[in-house]
Amino acid sequence: MPKAKILIVEDDDIVARVITWRLNNLGYEVCGRATSSTETMEILVKEYPDVVLMDINIKGETDGIETANMIKTRVKIPVIFLTSHSDGSTLQRAKETQPDGFVLKPFEDHDLRVAIELALKK
Repeated sequence: MPKAKILIVEDDDIVARVITWRLNNLGYEVCGRATSSTETMEILVKEYPDVVLMDINIKGETDGIETANMIKTRVKIPVIFLTSHSDGSTLQRAKETQPDGFVLKPFEDHDLRVAIELALKK
C-alpha cells in the first residue's frame, strides 16, 4: 500500500521540520510544505496530496481557515487543522469550514495518526 501524501502548511520552519520528521516516522510521505495560502494552492495543483495539515496562523493576508475553505470548495482534499489556537472565536470559524480533524499543538503522534487515518477514510 502506498504511503499517504501529506502537505504541511506551517510558517514556522522549526515546527515544520519536527512535523515532517514525525510524519515520516509514522510512515507518511510529506509531499511539500507551504507557508502561505498562495504557496498552498500552488503545491496542491502539482502534488495533489491525500491530506493537508493546516496551521491557522500562516504568512500572508489569508489565514489557514480561509485557505482550508478554498481547498474544500475547489479540490475537496481533507484538511486537518494542526494548531495551537483553540479560543472560541477561532474554533467557531474553523468549524464553518467543516474540517476533517482538529489537533492541538503540542500533539502526541497517536493523536495525529488517528486524525490522518480518519480523514483518509472519508
